[in-house]
Amino acid sequence: MFDFTMSEEQIKLRDEAREFTKWVPREMILAMDAEEIQFPREYLTECGKRNLLGIRIPKEYGGRGLGWVEDTLVAEEIGVASYSLACIWGVGADIVCEAIVKYGSEELKQSIVVPLLKGETFAAECLTEPRGGSDFFGATTKARRDGSDWIISGQKRFIVGAEGADWFMVYAVTDPGAPPHKRMTCFMVPRTKGVESKYIYGLMGVRGGGAGRLLLDEVRVPERYALNGVNNGFEVFMTNMIPERLGTAAMTIGSVRPALEIATSYTSRRKAFGQPIMNFQAVGFKVADCAMTMDAMRSMAYTTALAIDSGKADAGRIRRMVSQTKKFITEGAWQVANNCMQVMGGIGYTNVFPIERILRDIRLSMIWVGTNEIMQQIIQTEWYKEHARNMKTNATRDVEPDAVSAHETDEKVYE
Repeated sequence: MFDFTMSEEQIKLRDEAREFTKWVPREMILAMDAEEIQFPREYLTECGKRNLLGIRIPKEYGGRGLGWVEDTLVAEEIGVASYSLACIWGVGADIVCEAIVKYGSEELKQSIVVPLLKGETFAAECLTEPRGGSDFFGATTKARRDGSDWIISGQKRFIVGAEGADWFMVYAVTDPGAPPHKRMTCFMVPRTKGVESKYIYGLMGVRGGGAGRLLLDEVRVPERYALNGVNNGFEVFMTNMIPERLGTAAMTIGSVRPALEIATSYTSRRKAFGQPIMNFQAVGFKVADCAMTMDAMRSMAYTTALAIDSGKADAGRIRRMVSQTKKFITEGAWQVANNCMQVMGGIGYTNVFPIERILRDIRLSMIWVGTNEIMQQIIQTEWYKEHARNMKTNATRDVEPDAVSAHETDEKVYE
């Protein structure tokens, strides 16, 4: 984030995150990309020791008890080392822990959140299924009641941390005949009998995060492991969309930032036709565009974080702003990564520099935690609602009459 917007405490927190990112071993990053490491437990353990997990989680459970602005600035710095590391950082400590703290029992907070934020245990969120991703309500994973327990069967896929997690946050259909918003329950499922993680995908990028398929075969869990009670999983889902999408946006800024830094250094040193190639507008202008895009991305992330922290924006506006932020930043980051590779020429397409890995990693950002097409649908829906409210309340000047021929109402044909 912008240093001129930060308090002294925020700068100190940012610097803590930077020091942790500097600690990350080069060998870990390379081994994860080569899929020699399936899940970097030692990374999360070290992060827990430094109290950099759960920035927004209350201190009583081991978090920092801070806001979205702080979470966003830490997420950017965490993303610098590796997008894959940032993803596993965010899934357990931001997404799963927030849901448990808000909707879970004290038992779950103590048994999952506390050790997770210490880096002793790990958790994964399980949304996507083989038959669909964006179609959340079309889930086929089911749970049936058996006394005071529920028996869960089904499959989830593309689960970050499937290979390393000790707990899984699983959405299952518990009332098939109910309306979509009332048919699902969110369960915390331990790695127990009937739980199997299978097949590490051959991912284009973001490797080493233990992404796989989760098989649930007659898994028994007590009803007290249901977050927000039975058939109320939709509220948990909606709550999680903020940390999923805003968190993704913030870490994406950090993960593409090194591409711009590397491209800037390279183009200021590389010479052609007797001068540094940064002096050629075909190169320098692309780098300038990247710098401008990065600042615009940060501005949107910071503004959205402020909107949530303020408590003054309604739920619909928050949904719109978060969706805009996720879409704008991930698409902007993809543009930055491509431009940085372009100005470096052929060497940028090799593994002599990490630009090619960054580009492969960033491509996921436009797909996961809600595709950008879904983001656009949410933006459209919420914007039209917001516009209708504003027009109804005469919140702003009606500019439509401020045209010379505005009185020609016969020309305004709508049907």
